[in-house]
Amino acid sequence: QVQLVESGGGLVQAGGSLRISCAASGGTFYAAAWFRQAPGKERELVAVVRWSAGSTYYGDSVKGRFTISRDSAKKTVYLQMMSLKPEDTAVYYCAAGAGVLTIQIPSAYRYWGQGTQVTVSS
Repeated sequence: QVQLVESGGGLVQAGGSLRISCAASGGTFYAAAWFRQAPGKERELVAVVRWSAGSTYYGDSVKGRFTISRDSAKKTVYLQMMSLKPEDTAVYYCAAGAGVLTIQIPSAYRYWGQGTQVTVSS
């Protein structure tokens, strides 16, 4: 069983930056991901990092602005967000447990954090 705890959300002005973190414990996993969900919208894949290889995948809406990374020693995954826009406002969730072929599918992730709110003001 993997436990995920997010931290670092908050309020930031448009154009600003923010880094959120997700500390994992209790098990191993192939990949870790960040998803986000805004009110009235479906959960959206933001970024994925394959834990051993370190390779990454990004959703189209955040490419070039967000960077996902992991610290294997701390078993922590980060999401560095730059050039934030009001439309980035959402609850951001850390997830783990998907397989090799399913890292883009929200329902494939077995483990989820509680979420952290990111609000970007215009």
